[in-house]
Amino acid sequence: MENDCKRKQSEEILSEIYRNVNYAMESIDDILPEVEHEGLKEEIRVQHDGYAELSAKCAKIARDKGIEMKEPSSLKKVMMKGSIKMNAMMDGSRNHIAEMMLKGTVMGITSLRTSQSDMFPDTDQEIAKLLSETIDLEEKYEQRLKEFL
Repeated sequence: MENDCKRKQSEEILSEIYRNVNYAMESIDDILPEVEHEGLKEEIRVQHDGYAELSAKCAKIARDKGIEMKEPSSLKKVMMKGSIKMNAMMDGSRNHIAEMMLKGTVMGITSLRTSQSDMFPDTDQEIAKLLSETIDLEEKYEQRLKEFL
């Protein structure tokens, strides 16, 4: 029974990472056409590539371990897309776009850190490592986005 709990938690953590990076990629896809500042546009593209790499790692781990990934909610994706487009149309300035990206990044960090603090000490090490890697990358992105405020 204890092993089932640990496996379930590992699966939930992997799904959380997967959802996080996929929400980030979708947000970037939605906002990128609205970005006029070339430096910010390039930073956002680099971030998209980093998230895509993490998504691929999640998919590989899930495949290797026989874990079924939970897809992000369609309703949440539609609501998020509408909010991003509306916000960007109202204010497409570099500062505002960077602030929007920062808010999403901080939400992701918070969610992932919560998963990390609730993690069993003997959670699947490959998944725990990917969680740490994702948090580190998100924190780097947070610092780099602050330069555009």
